[in-house]
Amino acid sequence: MLVAALSTGHKVGLAVVAAIFISFALASSFLAPRRWPDFPGRNGLSVFIIVSFVLFGGMLTAVEVFGVEEEEATASAEGSTSQHTIRVTESEYRIALPALKTLPAGEYTFVVRNAGHVEHNLVVGGKTTPLIAPGQTATMKVTLGTGTVTLFCSVDSHRALGMHTKITVG
Repeated sequence: MLVAALSTGHKVGLAVVAAIFISFALASSFLAPRRWPDFPGRNGLSVFIIVSFVLFGGMLTAVEVFGVEEEEATASAEGSTSQHTIRVTESEYRIALPALKTLPAGEYTFVVRNAGHVEHNLVVGGKTTPLIAPGQTATMKVTLGTGTVTLFCSVDSHRALGMHTKITVG
């Protein structure tokens, strides 16, 4: 589900690195032992281990680099500007935000998409979106001051069922 939120370029980057890692694993498991029966043997073991760790490290690095959502880069690049946009995805009993660190105080536009099957809304800093039908989006501007802000869905018992999260401002 997380992969669906990534840009096409990031998906391609992750796929390429994964393909290299998987190709190495398959080749070292099936092809190399056919050609060299004692693979990796005594002489090739250290090279095999080094290549395995390098590829594993490359895969972890790719996940860190390509796994970053576009909104994160935008939010950190905006820094001290007066207008910020935060994309929120709601589904049954879950609110998903981009990975946010401490936000500067200021005006924020929340773009809320309902990816669930029932109506939801979003409450932030005392303001509430209208009910959002499944597959629809709502936008809400909120001025956030310093402190911890709770975001939640106020429909029925959705908040009690886990539709809440917190962000730190200031």
